[in-house]
Amino acid sequence: MATPFLNGQTAEYASEVWPGLVLKQGERHLLLQLPSMVEAMGSAVHGGGVTRLRRMTNIYVDRFYDCSDPVRDVIEWLREWRYPIDTTAGLLTAVQLRHASVMEEKNEEAAVFCCVTAGTSNAARAGSERTTFPAYTPGTVNIMLLIDAKLTQAAMLNAIMTAVEAKAAALADLNVRDAENGLVATGTTSDAMILGVSQSAARQVEHQYAGTATDLGGMIGRTVYGAVKEGLLTAWAERS
Repeated sequence: MATPFLNGQTAEYASEVWPGLVLKQGERHLLLQLPSMVEAMGSAVHGGGVTRLRRMTNIYVDRFYDCSDPVRDVIEWLREWRYPIDTTAGLLTAVQLRHASVMEEKNEEAAVFCCVTAGTSNAARAGSERTTFPAYTPGTVNIMLLIDAKLTQAAMLNAIMTAVEAKAAALADLNVRDAENGLVATGTTSDAMILGVSQSAARQVEHQYAGTATDLGGMIGRTVYGAVKEGLLTAWAERS
């Protein structure tokens, strides 16, 4: 199921597939709070890499944001909101948080929860000749992907690969183009993703793979694709 999170009156969303997982609207940010620690992997500004997390935040900054020290800024905001620094990831986005979209799905072996904020003002096609910059800018398609299951680290990386493929497929199906060369975009110049996996002992199966041939990969693909597409369509509808 896909739903615009903040486009209506919802300020808090409790997962229907992962008991205790809650998405909340905070001051200038979304907070994804987990029922227990998860193994995590991703490109978050703070809390990225391979780590363990209990919370994930997606923080809004406007287009005039000074990107000179985003790590320092995220840590200061987390302290202001009284979130534990060591176990909270922080992503930055220039997308209006009211356009956040949630999609989730489960089967007997796993549950998948995905929250996306998506915009395409700096859409780009990977592998094409285009302008590049050394500096960091806030993420445009931010994906927070949570999986209640047991995965090897290789399968976690495989899950991220599948999610990226699904994001690219959604952009292609919506005919999002690289503004510099007119080619179909595969993402934007500043996308970010964070993956969290419960590694729950209650799950009997340990997933070795999470590609598109697997049941788990199928759920990852559908939730990411659906959330990216829903988020963009919601934002475009408001503009029109």
